[in-house]
Amino acid sequence: MSFNKYFRIKPISAYHSDIKSSELNRSLGKWELTAIGVGAVIGGGIFVLTGVAANLYAGPALALSFILAGIGCLFAALCYAEFASILPVSGSAYAYSYGTMGELFAWFIGWNLILEYMMGATTVAVSWSKYFVKLLHLAGVSNIPLWLVNDPFTANEEAAKLGLAPFPFAINLPAGLIVWLVTWILYRGIKESAKVNNTIVALKVAAVLFVIGVGVFYIDPSNWHPFIPERVTDAAGGHHYGWSGVLTAAGIVFFAFIGFDAVSTQSQEAINPTKHIPFAIIASLIICTSLYILVSMVLTGMVNYKKIDLGAPVASAFDAAGLSWASLLITIAAVIGLISVMLVMLLSQTRIFFNMAKDGLLPPKLFAAIHPIHKTPWKSTLLLGAVASVVAAVTPIEKATKMTSIGTLFAFAMICGAVLILRRKEPGLYRPYKVKNIQLVAPLGIAFNLLLMCSLDTATWIRFVVWSFIGLLLYFMYSARHSNLNNNQ
Repeated sequence: MSFNKYFRIKPISAYHSDIKSSELNRSLGKWELTAIGVGAVIGGGIFVLTGVAANLYAGPALALSFILAGIGCLFAALCYAEFASILPVSGSAYAYSYGTMGELFAWFIGWNLILEYMMGATTVAVSWSKYFVKLLHLAGVSNIPLWLVNDPFTANEEAAKLGLAPFPFAINLPAGLIVWLVTWILYRGIKESAKVNNTIVALKVAAVLFVIGVGVFYIDPSNWHPFIPERVTDAAGGHHYGWSGVLTAAGIVFFAFIGFDAVSTQSQEAINPTKHIPFAIIASLIICTSLYILVSMVLTGMVNYKKIDLGAPVASAFDAAGLSWASLLITIAAVIGLISVMLVMLLSQTRIFFNMAKDGLLPPKLFAAIHPIHKTPWKSTLLLGAVASVVAAVTPIEKATKMTSIGTLFAFAMICGAVLILRRKEPGLYRPYKVKNIQLVAPLGIAFNLLLMCSLDTATWIRFVVWSFIGLLLYFMYSARHSNLNNNQ
């Protein structure tokens, strides 16, 4: 069999046929799509990552890390917007690469998008658990066993700090259960999910504006000095602070920007995808980047970066300022708001599975089965929820975050390359949205995303390579043989 078959390309006309035959319900307008993007982005970075990124890597220069990550995202967002206007289907980066770079690349990207969406959802679930436990503490419930609200690694680390014996068993039960709650919401249907998401997004944006509006009056400018702390190298060779720390933090907080491409996975449920998807992608990125920069400045101004809490950084900063009432409000907003982040990530993952199954690369009876009443891919939703809940219950947040970031950065770099390839292969193709200066934008997008990938540690790269190798084995064992393009030849 020819090696070229692994690089067969799905024709653009085939995508248009998929769009016409889609069984998914078209009910999302441009503002609902923008809310989906904001819902995925707001929360993940502000409530989850600011503590780790500022305390361990960037210090007060966290705002610079968000700016660098935002620049890399902007290039990728423009490329996503052009693709979404040409191919308004639910496969996101997977579908775009299938139509330009070939099947093997498409599978490879689709497989690594699991790191972006499923692992992203588990990361947020772990952080949600931290805020939920903090809320219980504020309500007077303090005797919660460490082994019941932490993964095995974190539970034993906390036990060692307290001089306790290692736990024979530990599980982050709240993280696992919240994933199942979100799974049930998604199972009920896209319109119901969108209604829940819109309500929660409004609450989250209000909470973020509250953090900025109140926190700005409690900033101590001395906490910003030195703005870029002197670089420190740990025993494992990792870099903390300095410009290398700022870059590492940018690679970590990149996880916080994955919401804008989640918008493109909803194309087959958008009322007018060629217009609304590009609008929602760029609008959600601009809104969220601006808010991230402001919150990071407020957070590092309120508390010395070395004292910023890793689990619940924003609420803890207000505690340190003596604003317990504000901390309570923020904790409640985080507990509610992070639900929408998980909702969008798991929603996006099932839509990518759906598209891959329609192409024959995954078993269609499992991943493309549509519920007769709710019109959702219900089997893959339940399967994804089961796997994600287990992962959330046993995985430390920092490891999950870095895996999410490296998978996302890889997909973004590939999409920047793919849009350039399509411009050269089909220059006359109708593009409702066309990026200006693509010869500059796409290479810069590739360079920025690869640079941020290289800033992540060796252990993350090893996990990424192992994960990718497993994906390639599955491709050659199943997907290459069952591909619709293979069967049609």
